[in-house]
Formats: sequence, C-alpha cells, structure tokens
Amino acid sequence: HSTCERTLARRAREAHMKRFCKAQAIQRRLEEIEVTFRELEQQGTKLEKLLRDESGSPTDQQAQWTNQLLYLVQKKNSLMTEESDLMIAVQELKLEEQQQQLDKKLRSYMNREETLKTPEDHKAEQEILAQLLKVVNERNVLIHIQEEKRLSEL
Repeated sequence: HSTCERTLARRAREAHMKRFCKAQAIQRRLEEIEVTFRELEQQGTKLEKLLRDESGSPTDQQAQWTNQLLYLVQKKNSLMTEESDLMIAVQELKLEEQQQQLDKKLRSYMNREETLKTPEDHKAEQEILAQLLKVVNERNVLIHIQEEKRLSEL
C-alpha cells in the first residue's frame, strides 16, 4: 500500500470514530430529553390538578401555578426543538457514513486500469456514483432544513 492509501485509510477510520462518538453523545442527550419530558409531564399534571381542584385558592397562588405551568410549556417546547435538531444531526451522521463508504467503493473502481474494467465494473461504478449523488443531495436537503429552522428562530 502506498503512503497515500494508508493516510486515506487512517483518515477514514478517524472520521468514522468521530461520527461514532458524536452519535453516542446524541443518543445520550436524546435519552436525557426523554426523561426530562416525563418529569415535565408529571409536574404539569400536578399543576393542572392544583388549578382545577383548588379553584378557591388565593388569586396570587393560582397565578403562581399558572406561571409555573407556562414555564413548563416553554421548557418542553425548547426541548422539542433540541430533539428535532438532534434527529437531523443523526440523519446527517448516517448520510456522512454512507457517503464515506460509497467514496471508498468508488475509489476502488476508479483506481483500476480502464482497459481491464469489465462491463459489470462500469455498471457498478455508475450505480455507486448515482448512490453517491443521492446521498449528497439528501445531505443538501438536511442543510437546507437546518438553515430554514435557524432563520425562522431568528
């Protein structure tokens, strides 16, 4: 193997490990969000029950419960936004991984001597290229979605 091939292989392994670690971190955060959602639901249910059952309570007490309920709703909305962003990041990581694998396959076909390629090799090369374009387009769509979300949040 040439130095260039070894360098490419090392970079591919490093990129794979980086994606793997990022995916694990995202998974942990999604689990934390799920737990927080459940806690917020329980708190919200308690506050709603207090507001219903204690309708004779002082007005300032009811206002406090209502404000707490609104805070929980805001917190839940911000968590839903974060969860949505994380799901996009997961898709992006999957597509990056696919693109890297397709790049590697395509490179192996392109490195072959053109005169030695069979019609099947040419067909496989074209199919891989088509899959690669599809993955790149899907990644562009995700980037566009993220940009739209970012702009709408501003």
